[in-house]
Amino acid sequence: EKTAVRYYVGIDVGSASVRAALVDGCGTVVAHAEQPIQIWEPQPDHYEQSSADIWAACCSVTKKVVCGVDAAQIRGVGFDATCSLVVLDKQFQPLAVNCEGQNHRNVIMWMDHRAVSQIELINATQHRVLNYVGGAMSVEMQPPKLLWIKENLQESWEKAGYFFDLPDFLSWKATGVTARSLCTVVCKWTYTSDKGWDDSFWKMIGLECLVKDKYEKIGNHVLSPGEAVGKGLTPEAAKDLGLPEGIAVAASLIDAHAGGLGVIGADVKGHNLPCENQPITSRVAMICGTSSCHMGVSEKPIFVPGVWGPYFSAMVPGLWLNEGGQSATGKLIDHVVRGHVAFPELQSKAAASAHSIYTYLNSHLDLIKKSLPVGFLTVDLHVWPDFHGNRSPLTDLTLKGMVVGLTLSRGLDELALIYLATIQAIALGTRHILETMQAAGHDINTLFLCGGLSKNPLFVQMHADITGK
Repeated sequence: EKTAVRYYVGIDVGSASVRAALVDGCGTVVAHAEQPIQIWEPQPDHYEQSSADIWAACCSVTKKVVCGVDAAQIRGVGFDATCSLVVLDKQFQPLAVNCEGQNHRNVIMWMDHRAVSQIELINATQHRVLNYVGGAMSVEMQPPKLLWIKENLQESWEKAGYFFDLPDFLSWKATGVTARSLCTVVCKWTYTSDKGWDDSFWKMIGLECLVKDKYEKIGNHVLSPGEAVGKGLTPEAAKDLGLPEGIAVAASLIDAHAGGLGVIGADVKGHNLPCENQPITSRVAMICGTSSCHMGVSEKPIFVPGVWGPYFSAMVPGLWLNEGGQSATGKLIDHVVRGHVAFPELQSKAAASAHSIYTYLNSHLDLIKKSLPVGFLTVDLHVWPDFHGNRSPLTDLTLKGMVVGLTLSRGLDELALIYLATIQAIALGTRHILETMQAAGHDINTLFLCGGLSKNPLFVQMHADITGK
C-alpha cells in the first residue's frame, strides 16, 4: 500500500504581503499564495500595521494553498515574519501604538525609526549586552520601541500585558502558548542563549518594570526555532486557517533568518562552483526584499563592529550568527524609480510590452549601453544609498541619501541610469559589510541571494561584479 503524502504549511509575513506555501515531505512546493497587508505611515519614520489584518491575511493564503488537499495529510505549520513589535493588553486584545489611540494599529514595524532619543539613551549606557549587537543597538530593535511607548503613550504602557515579536505573536495566535523563539529574543531583544535576560540592562534603561514580573510581558519561556509549541494548533486557530486541529506548530523565525536558513545550506554539488567543497562558514546569505540582511555563521563567536551578533543558535543550530543589513534596498529602488519624472512613461511602455517595470528598465539599459559593459554607464553618476540611515557597518540612523552627477535630462534614459546607480550603490554597501566581517575574522568566499530582489538579474549581476563573490 502506498504511503500517503505528508504536507506542511509555511507562512511568511513580509513587510507588505503575506505568503503561504504548501510543501510535501521532500521539500517540493506544491502550492503557494500571496496577499497584501496594510501599512500606515501617520508621520515620517512612523510605520504601523495591524495584527488582526496580518492574521486575517495568514488565514486567507493558507486556505488557498490547502484547497483540494486531504486535511488529514497536513502534519504541521510554521511561521516566519518581520521583526516588528506587537502590543496587546492583558486580555490579549490589540493596543494602540499611536497618539491617535487607534487600537487596531498595534504593530510598530521593524523599519519604524521613531525611537531616536531612546536609542541614543540606550547606546550611551555602553552596557555589556551591546557587545552582541556590534557595539551599538539599532533603532529597529525592540528595547528602544518599548521605551518610546513608555515615554510617549502612558495609557497604552499601563494597559499593556504582552509585547511580542511578530513571529512569536503568530505562534501564540496558533497555539495559545506565549513561548518565544530563541531567534527573536536573541536577535532583537538582548536575550542570550546561555544567560537569558540581563536584569541590569532593563533597569539601566528605565524598563525595570519588565523584570518585576519575571519577564512575563516579553517572554520567560523560550524555545529553539522549529521546536514544537504547546499542544499544536488550537480549535479556534484551526478553524481560522482551514487546517486540522492539533497539528504541530513550530517555534518561529524572523523572516530574514528563515531565508538565511533556507539558502546558506544550499546543496551546490554538480554545478561546478568554486564553493562546492567549502564549509558553510564560508558563505553569506543575503536576504533582499524591502531591506537586505547579510547572514554569516561561524563555529566560534566573532565580534564585528557595526554588525549584529554574534548570536548563538539563532539561525543554524550550534553555530554563531553575525547579521549585517541595509535598512532600505527594494524600498529604495522603488522610491528612486517611482519618484522620477519619467516614471509614467516607463509605466506605459512596460505595460505595452507586457513586462514589469524592472524587466523593461533592464532591457532599456541593454539598449543604451552599446558595446560598454552595463556597469560603466554610470561612471559619472553616483548614489549614496542611506536614505533610511545606515544599519551596517556605520550604525548611523541619521545618515541621509545623496545623488551626485545629475543633469537636466528628464527622460527614460536618465531614469534607467539612476536606477542602475542605485543598485550599484546597494551592492557597494554589501561589499562594505562583507569587508568589515572579513576584517573581523570571517572567511567569506560566496554570496547566496534570496528574496524578491534575487529575481532581478541586474541586481544579482551587480552584486557579483562589485563584491567579487
